[in-house]
Amino acid sequence: MKEELTALLERFLNKELEGIILSNSRDKEKIGKVQMRPVAIKGRLYFQAEEFSGKKAFHKNLEKEEAAVYIREALENQFRQMELKSALGTAYVLVSKKGKMTVKVKESGKTGTRKLEELDHNRKKQYLLEEGVPVPFLMDLGVMTPSGQVIRSQYDKFRQINRFLEFIEDILPKLDKNKTNRIIDFGCGKSYLTFAMYYYLKEKMGYPVRITGLDLKEDVIETCSNLSRKYGYEEGLDFSCGDIAGYEGENQVDMVVTLHACDTATDYAMAKAVRWGAKVILSVPCCQHELNSQIENSLMAPIFRYGIIKERMAALYTDALRAEILEHMGYRTQILEFIDMEHTPKNLLIRAVYQGTPKENEKEIRQILEAFHLRPTLAKELMGEQAF
Repeated sequence: MKEELTALLERFLNKELEGIILSNSRDKEKIGKVQMRPVAIKGRLYFQAEEFSGKKAFHKNLEKEEAAVYIREALENQFRQMELKSALGTAYVLVSKKGKMTVKVKESGKTGTRKLEELDHNRKKQYLLEEGVPVPFLMDLGVMTPSGQVIRSQYDKFRQINRFLEFIEDILPKLDKNKTNRIIDFGCGKSYLTFAMYYYLKEKMGYPVRITGLDLKEDVIETCSNLSRKYGYEEGLDFSCGDIAGYEGENQVDMVVTLHACDTATDYAMAKAVRWGAKVILSVPCCQHELNSQIENSLMAPIFRYGIIKERMAALYTDALRAEILEHMGYRTQILEFIDMEHTPKNLLIRAVYQGTPKENEKEIRQILEAFHLRPTLAKELMGEQAF
């Protein structure tokens, strides 16, 4: 099998490589994981290995032969798993506790067209909030230095913020530049994304907005309110302490955001958004416990016997049903990857944009609910008892 690994590395260690992940470490206190990618430095191809040890990351730039030796030794001594992705195909390597190596390769049939210049080590990804440009709220929230450099330990947070703003950018045509757009952020927490949303829409894009962040924690709301006043945002960005289900005082809202609102709090936020006639709903659900306690099906009973499988399936069913119910209410709904699964398992974002034409799927929804003995909160809120 070592010969297969050598042939694999000879085939895929080139500029068409997208990335390699070495994981399942034998000694996580030493190195927990390694990510490798191709980079171009002064016109030459290297492979950058990023080693993760605790909260620290160390980098090595290796030429092809060095990278191949590094990977072989890593699989012999440190890691039990390797995943490789390339324009030329994919490969997986598993190492048993006894050292037996299994290599699986799937060729894509493509020849690859990437230019070396595209891998330039000094090229920056073009984020909506740019690296090197100081943003006051990111400095106060500990993401940036005063010079605008992203703090290494906060880089995942910086990418997450920009990924969220990409979703906002996609729905800009649904907002009106000629009137104040009302936006509610349920479960705003420390409000990284709330401040980012206001900064991007108001400061960068010039949209008139009034955003309210809502959360149950009084100390968090006080901190966010103080920051809003500090930046002079208080006329367009305010924070309030309260519960999603009991929030009142609005007749019409243009966009509702709910990020990591726990369990049925997501459902209550979505239901309010629909009743307000929100043009856009952005939701990253969290802790989908409700259906896990309800889900039951005689055919699937052997599968549901495994707790972790049942939990994950219930979470996926929860979000898929939420999307279908929103479709039934006239929204075009997508379920998208928010950030890489390696950073958090809570990585799905539901984006619903109002179209006005309900999907005729009530019968299918009812059949699914009946088949699995489900009574989800969103169905009760928006479809009533006829859904069951």
